[in-house]
Amino acid sequence: MAYILCFILFLVGLYGVLTKRNLIKIVIGFSIMEFSVFLFLVMIGYIDGAQAPILIEGMKNTEFVDPLPQAMVLTAIVIGLATTAMLLAIAIRIYKKYGTFDITKINNLRG
Repeated sequence: MAYILCFILFLVGLYGVLTKRNLIKIVIGFSIMEFSVFLFLVMIGYIDGAQAPILIEGMKNTEFVDPLPQAMVLTAIVIGLATTAMLLAIAIRIYKKYGTFDITKINNLRG
């Protein structure tokens, strides 16, 4: 069920990217899509009833949570933050040049 919710969250972000005409709303849609992928990757490594992968003497037959997806998500968060900052910087530069965030008006002002 949680995987379906991640997919729905991704579709909400995709809807925002495809239907909105404001550059800031498009960047927010990309961020929502990115967050849904992060959530999906963390849930892949989760095992119900499992413990953190810390070995203690005398532990036998214990199920552990996979730490690799968590490490990947931490790296992806940093990359996603840089990507979002770059998209917002480009949006601000476009606003300074054209005076609007609306894509249709920017497209008409081409030249």
